[in-house]
Amino acid sequence: MENNQVYDESQIQVLEGLEAVRKRPGMYIGSTSVRGLHHLVYEIVDNSIDEALAGYCNNIEVTIHKDNSVTVEDDGRGMPVGLHPKMKKPTVEVIMTVLHAGGKFGGGGYKVSGGLHGVGASVVNALSSKCVVEVHRDGDIWRQEYERGNVKTDLMNIGTTDKHGTIVYFSPDDEIFEEIDFDFDTLAQRLRELAFLNKGIKITFTDEREEKEEIFHYEGGIKSFVSYLNRNKQTLYDKPVYVEGFKDDYVVEIAFQHNDTYSENIFSFANNIDTVEGGTHLSGFKSALTRIINDYSKRFGFLKENDKNLSGEDIREGLTAVVSVKLTEPQFEGQTKTKLGNSEARGIVDSILNERVGIYLEENPQIAKVIVDKALTASRAREAARKARELTRRKTALESTALPGKLSDCSSKDASKCEVYLVEGDSAGGSAKQGRNREFQAILPLRGKIMNVEKQRLDKILGYQEIRAMITAFGAGIGKDFDINKIRYHRIIIMTDADVDGAHIRTLLLTFFYRYMRELVEQGHVYIAQPPLFKVSKGRKDYYSYSDKELDNILKEVGGKDKSTQIQRYKGLGEMDAEQLWETTMNPEKRTLLKVTVEDAMAADEIFTILMGDKVEPRRQFIQENAKKVVNLDI
Repeated sequence: MENNQVYDESQIQVLEGLEAVRKRPGMYIGSTSVRGLHHLVYEIVDNSIDEALAGYCNNIEVTIHKDNSVTVEDDGRGMPVGLHPKMKKPTVEVIMTVLHAGGKFGGGGYKVSGGLHGVGASVVNALSSKCVVEVHRDGDIWRQEYERGNVKTDLMNIGTTDKHGTIVYFSPDDEIFEEIDFDFDTLAQRLRELAFLNKGIKITFTDEREEKEEIFHYEGGIKSFVSYLNRNKQTLYDKPVYVEGFKDDYVVEIAFQHNDTYSENIFSFANNIDTVEGGTHLSGFKSALTRIINDYSKRFGFLKENDKNLSGEDIREGLTAVVSVKLTEPQFEGQTKTKLGNSEARGIVDSILNERVGIYLEENPQIAKVIVDKALTASRAREAARKARELTRRKTALESTALPGKLSDCSSKDASKCEVYLVEGDSAGGSAKQGRNREFQAILPLRGKIMNVEKQRLDKILGYQEIRAMITAFGAGIGKDFDINKIRYHRIIIMTDADVDGAHIRTLLLTFFYRYMRELVEQGHVYIAQPPLFKVSKGRKDYYSYSDKELDNILKEVGGKDKSTQIQRYKGLGEMDAEQLWETTMNPEKRTLLKVTVEDAMAADEIFTILMGDKVEPRRQFIQENAKKVVNLDI
């Protein structure tokens, strides 16, 4: 077969400069959704942070204007304005219009830098309908304007100044982004994080849309960060332990403090980048801490000669820690490039921690005792949990079927097609069993409210029948043994009544999944069913409504409310027969499911602590602040 298509140099498309960014924005900022939109702000702020790391900038001001355009101002040295030797254009123009140009690729402009690819400012420029840069440097003010990445005006000297620094204004391009609406809380979270990670720097964040302002300024740096993360928890000793050290090209900072909960929360960063997948700096921290606490326990008689060592997870029970390293040449690996790969980082973190924490424990024996006691109790509980697990396994093996008796399983064995409904109460469970599609839908009824796992250790939790039933039905284990590849259902759907009790059960279940099967939530396997709130009957036809607004629309559609119109408000799932439940809530063709996602592990941890922990005041405050925003609180 002959192909007349000519394949020569004319076929090879070279995307010049910023055109590439506009064609494939996702490659540069991850996505064109809200997430990518927020990324624009981070890219510009990161440049100011780099000035701060180099020791030249103390203040950064971020402002969202009423029309969702943004200004970022710093008091650094100001971008260089002289002619670039190679490009023969003003350097500021090169930084704003050329990909991979910046002071971060050798050349000693910056020793340490948070911006990973040097795409920063030029990418933001390419994806903005308008962008303006103003530089205050050496007594002069320089200004240049751009439109969708193209230079609109020459670099102009527009006056004199006694200030120094850079001001970048940009308006995200609505041709690129799905929606342009910045979320104050999302940006505040990251700006606060940056202020913690770079002690002493002051970040002022203003939102002109809501006339809101927050100032982030922490002289204590990551020590303040740990206190902030623990602020709604009961801590076991007053102040976080803080270690700072320098070795080769590394700056290492570590802060940690135990609280009375049973889960660990460790956040690691490399050059201010959140290393969500951990890496060598995190493993250095974990192995050093385990060794130091074991050595101390043996030396001071907490562990006898023949006792087994404490495990890392025992020592980290209830630990909140921040591990931050800054280095010249970071290597990022992992699926999302958020795992630090530099092999020397492990040894450097280990040795700095070893030296400092060893001394700290000897100088503070009361705190050392609290840390060791907590780990010893955890160790005993883990042993009890292991026995409880084995007992569960043995019992299961003895029963004729390995699955819990209450479970009505589906016939398909292909986990990717299967789903399980966790249904509150037996009456609804009965309707769900009859109404479902048996091929791929399983039903597990839960009696009453499950235990609040936020306040319990694993050995206690395993003694609870409803929780054991879920672990067995899902088939993937629990806690450290949890293996997402073994789950029997790819969709786990929480189906509760649309009332306060239903919301409470939902939060209890989500707390359990987040604390003991976190990957279920992180990888998007957990859903919340949306049963209807009203049934409207007119003549022989039934209509279902899932909100008050939808109810109004239905009433309009059927010609208003008259004697022949009946409205039933559902108080619970039990009021629906099998067919109605299938039609409204379980039929994949018609139902609505809410997927539960964790955008931010720090925020999720905080919400579960507030809603399910022991302290009443933060919970009251949280509910007051959020009551206005939601009619039905879904966390």
